[in-house]
Amino acid sequence: MGGPGLDNAILIVDDEDAVLASEVSILRSAGFQRVVGCSDPRLVLDLIADENPDVVLLDIAMPFTTGDVLLEQITERYPEVPVIMITASDDIDTAVRCLRAGAFDYMVKTVEPNRLVTGVTRAVKQRSLLRQYDTLRTGMLSGELHHPEAFTRIVTRSPRMHALFLFVEAVSASAETVLIVGETGSGKELIAEALHAASGRPGELVRVNVAGLDDTMFSDTLFGHKPGAFTGAATERKGIVSQAGEGTVLLDEIGDLSVASQIKLLRLLESGEYFALGSDLVRMTRARFVVATNRDLRDRVAAGDFRKDLYYRLRTHEVHVPCLRERREDLPALVDHFQTQACEAMDRDKLAVPAELRGLLNAYDFPGNVRELRSMVYSAVTHQKSRMLPMGPFREAMGIAPGSQRPPETGESLQFPDHLPTIREATEQLIDEALRRAGNNQATASGLLGITPQALSKRLRNRAPSE
Repeated sequence: MGGPGLDNAILIVDDEDAVLASEVSILRSAGFQRVVGCSDPRLVLDLIADENPDVVLLDIAMPFTTGDVLLEQITERYPEVPVIMITASDDIDTAVRCLRAGAFDYMVKTVEPNRLVTGVTRAVKQRSLLRQYDTLRTGMLSGELHHPEAFTRIVTRSPRMHALFLFVEAVSASAETVLIVGETGSGKELIAEALHAASGRPGELVRVNVAGLDDTMFSDTLFGHKPGAFTGAATERKGIVSQAGEGTVLLDEIGDLSVASQIKLLRLLESGEYFALGSDLVRMTRARFVVATNRDLRDRVAAGDFRKDLYYRLRTHEVHVPCLRERREDLPALVDHFQTQACEAMDRDKLAVPAELRGLLNAYDFPGNVRELRSMVYSAVTHQKSRMLPMGPFREAMGIAPGSQRPPETGESLQFPDHLPTIREATEQLIDEALRRAGNNQATASGLLGITPQALSKRLRNRAPSE
């Protein structure tokens, strides 16, 4: 099952063996694997210490120690553990007393199976959210990751990315779906890999791009098929959900999923149930689902192309991956990282980086993000003819013709203050901005301004002393 609760321990306390066995059976049938039954209330506190349950179901009327007394002791020693009280008496005063004493919920025997499963699931979700909050709060206060090794493949010096890592680590232990959004090439798949690594889930990470899959292909890819399910299906095939086991399933380009497939995905996420094509045998998954998209799903919902209920189900945990132009401080480290990779792959010595490259990269918008930068660096290493990383492949990728001083398009429009600057003032501001972006390299700055280096040098010499 993809929902919460399956990996959580549930402790049920009831002195009636028949009731205890029934409740244990109901929860295990619903997919909860770690259900512990206890008929002696004197053992409860030791069991909580040993089993670290996420939820305790507690009968009120028991010998030796009543549920009321145990509730007080549990809430005092283990306030983070939700307790559900169960009693044979449908008495409002008793229910109010238990809730005021700290109980999470109150149920009356004999509890209807759906009511029992729903109540326990709600309690597990609350416990999970509290854990995530504590992890996130601790991480934000300390600024340190508990599992930094999970993020080693992501090259960054950006404080914004570090904050994103803290959030990803905080939600990694949750079984809830994670929605990763960001522009093409920004690193969504690497974030999914880090999320899986930080989660410590025993299964593997399996991934599939759902764009272009019709409903039958989507079902076959995810759920598999039985022999004879359709023409050409001679043998059984296991889908990626089965392949993931207790690991993570990454569905990329989720914004392009067909409406028919959206319905099946929603059922899978809500119940954990699915059917292989050609089979009427229901199967359960314990995988965790991560979805990624470069589309704005809110726009897709508004256009009627994406189900609203699925959208809200997906965005329980939403991760926004910043584009490269929002973390330009990572450019030097990324260039160095990709050059190292390229030189190793081509068995070449590492090259010196020209000083003007940083200014050129800082002035570019990178519509293809990190993936585009990687392509530029690999191309430059391929075309190197000296010990210096050539600038030509970078200029060519940015659309700057050889010998041209035309600056790369940034997609940004000029912004003026209320006071419209004079031509002279505007020129001086442009020069200052070009020098800032070029790291004070006049050759690069002149290219950004569309003038020759000599013209820029002359303008700088002619500035008034006060400037």
